[in-house]
Amino acid sequence: MKPAPFQWHGPRTVAEAVSLLAEHDGQAKVLAGGQSLVPLLAMRLTQPAHLVDINGVTELDAVRSDAAGVTIAALARHRRVERDENAFRVQPLLRQALAHVAHPTIRNRGTSVGSLAHADPAGELTAVLALCDGTVTARSAAGTRTIAAADFFLGPLTSALAPDELAVSAHFPARPAGSGSAFVEIARRNGDYALCGVAAVAQVDDGKLTGLRCGYLSVADVPLVLDLTRAWQADPQEAAELARRSVDPVTDLHATADYRRHLAAVLTVRAARQAISACPQRSAA
Repeated sequence: MKPAPFQWHGPRTVAEAVSLLAEHDGQAKVLAGGQSLVPLLAMRLTQPAHLVDINGVTELDAVRSDAAGVTIAALARHRRVERDENAFRVQPLLRQALAHVAHPTIRNRGTSVGSLAHADPAGELTAVLALCDGTVTARSAAGTRTIAAADFFLGPLTSALAPDELAVSAHFPARPAGSGSAFVEIARRNGDYALCGVAAVAQVDDGKLTGLRCGYLSVADVPLVLDLTRAWQADPQEAAELARRSVDPVTDLHATADYRRHLAAVLTVRAARQAISACPQRSAA
């Protein structure tokens, strides 16, 4: 199939882009990397009357890292973020998760903020943003607002962005001092959407585990975050069982809900052990 007819717009500034979104309120879609939107257009699952192509808005092509965290602007491609050494030093989960996003050719074009705005619960970065307590900054003609990850993802392919808002950046807070992290997932084929994925952040002090949080993808309508510290301290299998009970997957043609629950338990232990091993002060996992 081919996309339904639409009018293309090529703004050169953020102000021009949000002005177009305001002018065509509810009738326009934003095009950045296009790795999610273009297939939807081709299958006519979405038929916007206007397409606001922000690829000419060069001010949005940036990745900034400092002691507070990593801020990724709307046009930064997955591959750029994945290879950014400063971003990896400040928040390793970004590279750890992005290595699992589809194929290199898609990562060369797809944008990290666009992936978040798509709000697919199978998206790797959605789980990372939620686990890190990150934020998304949105601009409209009315002004700017910052949305916490916990409030940003409302359901499958549904975010808190209003039709006239442009997600201009996402902020991933720096990893906690003394922490280790890991990202694991299982897919039917390399590059496919994960049947289940787990991001983990562990903290160890004086040889003892003091913190363990995990973020999950593909097992609920929105990214799920669990604090498994006490359960893991009691017994790693107790943490695995807590994860299995907490997820709410659905059965589809790729896997049953029961299998995804099983994967959540198995991958919780795997990710947690890797994260603990990555801590500067390791404890027995």
